[in-house]
Amino acid sequence: MGFFNFLTQEIAIDLGTANTLIIHNDSVVVDEPSIVAIERASGKIVAVGKKAMMMHEKTHEYLRTIRPLKDGVIADFNAAEGMIRELIKMIYPKKPLFAPSWRMVICIPSSITEVEKRAVRDSAEQAGAKEVYLIHEPMAAALGIGIDVEEPVGNMIIDIGGGTTGISVIALAGIVCDQSIRIAGDEFTADIMEALRRYHSLLIGERTAEQIKIGIGSALKELDNPPDDIPVNGRDLVTGIPKQIMVSYQEIAEALDKSIFKIEEAILKALETTPPELASDIYRRGLYLTGGGALLRGLDKRLSQKIKLPVHVADDPLRAVVRGTGIALKHIGKYPFLMQ
Repeated sequence: MGFFNFLTQEIAIDLGTANTLIIHNDSVVVDEPSIVAIERASGKIVAVGKKAMMMHEKTHEYLRTIRPLKDGVIADFNAAEGMIRELIKMIYPKKPLFAPSWRMVICIPSSITEVEKRAVRDSAEQAGAKEVYLIHEPMAAALGIGIDVEEPVGNMIIDIGGGTTGISVIALAGIVCDQSIRIAGDEFTADIMEALRRYHSLLIGERTAEQIKIGIGSALKELDNPPDDIPVNGRDLVTGIPKQIMVSYQEIAEALDKSIFKIEEAILKALETTPPELASDIYRRGLYLTGGGALLRGLDKRLSQKIKLPVHVADDPLRAVVRGTGIALKHIGKYPFLMQ
């Protein structure tokens, strides 16, 4: 019996626009960027994850890099299937004698359509899954930060990922109201690229903008512990010659202002549609921030000032969703109502 148990292995996957995380045996075994490098002629996958990210925007005519997910959903089916397959292989660096069959729980955005759901399911099955369960990201995030999703109490979860920001009020193991906007980490990165192009005539790539966002990204122009200015290299749009400039966190806060304002508006809209009894729970408990965007300096403070409610950033917000997906997988019998 133990042999057959070995052949059926369970994994929880947070299939994100920016990063994909996999939990196996209660620990995060894969944490890689959601990107693949492919040979143009043959379509063969050359690299996935960090290796592919190092090639991003540096490829030649025989290679190209693809981000298979856009705005939280699969944009390139074949690349997504190949990426999932290669990332699963990372769980066992040494190839096992018998390939295990996988039971997978994958989290999906709450605003996903039936067609997009089918694409996720099909990609997982093509990558070797025998059983596929889907769980909505807000539910997974709530489980991951330790909220009892079954109790009759309202909780507002704001999950700022790579492609989308999901704002959900959950109670009694269900999503009561839901707002999803396509403004998140990728949009922040684009804002930084545009600001440097406009104010410094400096053309930078996605990877550099991402490093700026992580290094000095801020939602407020006045921080208690401000980060130091950082040097940024790019191409001068006037002369065409590479150059370096120093960039401050205030400039980045200015660049991100419009996008963060749209997230604030979406939160207020979600609060407007919340039933009054749940709204009183949210007033007492505050809002919970998860996802990579929650790491933006001063974001919790800015949202709290705007909405006049306490805002809590989850411990390790990047992994909150995958942790919750792992809990749902471990207690699959307890949470069947969460599965799609």
